[in-house]
Amino acid sequence: MYRLNDLPPTIPVFPLPGALMLPRARLPLHIFEPRYLQMIDDTLKTDHRLIGMIQPRAQKAGDGRELQAIGCAGRLTQLSETEDGRYMVTLAGVSRYRITKEVSGFQPYLQADVSWDGFERDLGKPEVDKGFDRPAFLDLLNRYFEAQSLSTDWDSLKDAEEELLINSLSMLCPFEQEEKQALLEAPSLATRRETVVTLMEFALRGGESENILQ
Repeated sequence: MYRLNDLPPTIPVFPLPGALMLPRARLPLHIFEPRYLQMIDDTLKTDHRLIGMIQPRAQKAGDGRELQAIGCAGRLTQLSETEDGRYMVTLAGVSRYRITKEVSGFQPYLQADVSWDGFERDLGKPEVDKGFDRPAFLDLLNRYFEAQSLSTDWDSLKDAEEELLINSLSMLCPFEQEEKQALLEAPSLATRRETVVTLMEFALRGGESENILQ
């Protein structure tokens, strides 16, 4: 468990479209670009072993920024190397952060000064969603998976803790990049669950013209 004072002011940042990391969830990554192989090597030398996942913006913001303002940092917990030098790694989600300034340096990968303020809840125990109706949610999920030709272990979903279930689906479902950013920025587990439900219902309606994230 991390405390707020344990979190560093500067972290390496890994922009990856569609790759959503959430606190207390795990994200497997396949690393093969030389600059990110070096990022992994450098991260292993730190005490915190944190890497900040971040979504690129679909379009540049008005201020010219190419990255979203908010990402989530994960601790490098597993690593294996293939015979041809690629890394298979797992990040364990720790906390969301807000980029305050991109940092230029000699490294070939991006680093950023970050603020952890406002995300203290990420460092606590798993969240509880008191309004979670599991049977109704699983019924909707079943219809969504059928429509998307997806499969899963339904027995494990029936028993999974609500935070693990909702966050795993947020990370794994084929939502659009901006939709995944909305899931990341959800202020509570209940809000994230409501957003997942809305996105699945929207997909089942065939993507009608209304913009559900406005």
